[in-house]
Amino acid sequence: MRISVVGTGYVGLVAGACFADSGNHVICVDNDKDKVAKLENGEIPIYEPGLQEIVARNAKAERLTFTTDLPEAVRTSRIIFLAVGTPPAADGSADLSAILDVAKTIGKHMDGYRIVVMKSTVPVGTHRKVSEAIAGGTDQPFDYVSNPEFLKEGAAIEDFTKPDRVVIGVDNPAVVEIMKELYSPCMRRGERMLVMDAASAEMTKYGANALLATKISFMNEIANLCEKYGADVEHVRHGIGSDSRIGNQFLFPGVGYGGSCFPKDVTALISMGESVDRPMSIVAAVHQANQRQRMIFAKRILDHFGNACSSMTLAVWGLAFKSRTDDVRESPAIAGVKAFLESGMKIRAHDPEAMDNARKELGNDVLMYSDGYEALEGADALVIFTDWSKFRTPDFELMAAKLRNRLIFDGRNLYDPAALAKRGFEYICIGRPTLTPA
Repeated sequence: MRISVVGTGYVGLVAGACFADSGNHVICVDNDKDKVAKLENGEIPIYEPGLQEIVARNAKAERLTFTTDLPEAVRTSRIIFLAVGTPPAADGSADLSAILDVAKTIGKHMDGYRIVVMKSTVPVGTHRKVSEAIAGGTDQPFDYVSNPEFLKEGAAIEDFTKPDRVVIGVDNPAVVEIMKELYSPCMRRGERMLVMDAASAEMTKYGANALLATKISFMNEIANLCEKYGADVEHVRHGIGSDSRIGNQFLFPGVGYGGSCFPKDVTALISMGESVDRPMSIVAAVHQANQRQRMIFAKRILDHFGNACSSMTLAVWGLAFKSRTDDVRESPAIAGVKAFLESGMKIRAHDPEAMDNARKELGNDVLMYSDGYEALEGADALVIFTDWSKFRTPDFELMAAKLRNRLIFDGRNLYDPAALAKRGFEYICIGRPTLTPA
């Protein structure tokens, strides 16, 4: 099939590359000339395991091309995917201005029947607005499909090619068959396409992300309560997660969720509820709990040092909001580091992939090190914000030699408190008792 994907951000680039890898001819469109030029030269603007190889392979095979010419892409494609950003507006609602501008351009340049597929996360009811914007510029027939993405950063290729489900929101049975054909390479393990109306597909995306965010915030609040009562949240987590009705995913306590999806989707759902006088009280509480959680961990560290904060140096491992990505949007690590800097602390930081993006948020106030152990040199304590696999089994003796104090604040509960105590470390994590060092 001949496909266009408008927007070469995280969702658009992954979708375009994976569709091309299935044998389709894909044009990726973006209005950023510099970005398109870099993509044409093989430079990938995001870190996502496996993506660079797929892009290079399909660009070489001429199945994947990049352009700024949206009208030409519309004229030469049968299916047009929209993967344009929908950033949060000041009131928390999703900003649809870029989506609607693209829709108007599509309508203006259609020269025959097209299928327009929404990949961006958009509020319920957007299908009507986009359809009206397209129809306002053309008398050509078209079908609109809501096809929300469910990609996890760091595992996006696997999620796209072997999805839990593919949600299709459309009324035309003929289009359902076309979408089944397009996604058939991803369905070899079994049919997992869910067909529904467009409004339900839009709501499914928000409902799924809000429920996952709820599990995270719920477990964080349980962990905070464990600390007050002397319970161990790791035992509690296993006890809760072993219930088949609940499951064990997204029950890991930590410093709060971040990234490009959960924060903005939660606030957008709250805004949707307010706009129709149906307050989303549970979702609003999840958002508030997450905002608190970001600062609870940082405040615990600040309180530990008290009046001596301005003379302290902290080593920080992890700046991305999660492992296997370079994304620092809404990262609890960035919020925590900013709080440390405001207290007068000096910061020596390391992240395997996110340091360039972190510099844009933190400026030159933080010293960045490509080697995690070098970041420990002369620091009064280590703070862990991100659960990169390389942090899970470090050289503790080398860490002890580099640090001024054997003191670790772990926002991801990576280590065994008893094992750290035997090594002479004071190990302060989330929801678990702090043991006295040997």
